Amino acid sequence: MALRIVKAADRIDDTASGAMIREAAISGTTTGAKHLWVGYVELPPAMQSAVHHHGESETAIYVIGGRARFASGDNLGDIHDATAGDFVWVGPYDLHVEINLSDTEPVRMVVARSTQEAIVVNVTPPEGWSPPT
Repeated sequence: MALRIVKAADRIDDTASGAMIREAAISGTTTGAKHLWVGYVELPPAMQSAVHHHGESETAIYVIGGRARFASGDNLGDIHDATAGDFVWVGPYDLHVEINLSDTEPVRMVVARSTQEAIVVNVTPPEGWSPPT
């Protein structure tokens, strides 16, 4: 295979979680990639993803812009904030939710996965859980 440039207009909609917009940039469909998935994710202002995990995938997230809060752990009680320039690692089967802390700006991220497909498993939130804002 030869080097490929994937323009923003060439990205394709992919499986999303909650209010997220997820687009595949590097994938089997877009480039013929065999072992890697890389995409663009945007979370609109004041919105959140569904509670989810990515199966066997390890996930690396680079925050391009905005302020994101990540709730993780079995009961979503571990809280981590990330801003532009930060990297976030999510392990296999790690339950998590992304929350946009801004009422006016989207959170924009680049996401890379260790599996070629974008595995997204949305689950029911733990009983009594509410998003930490």
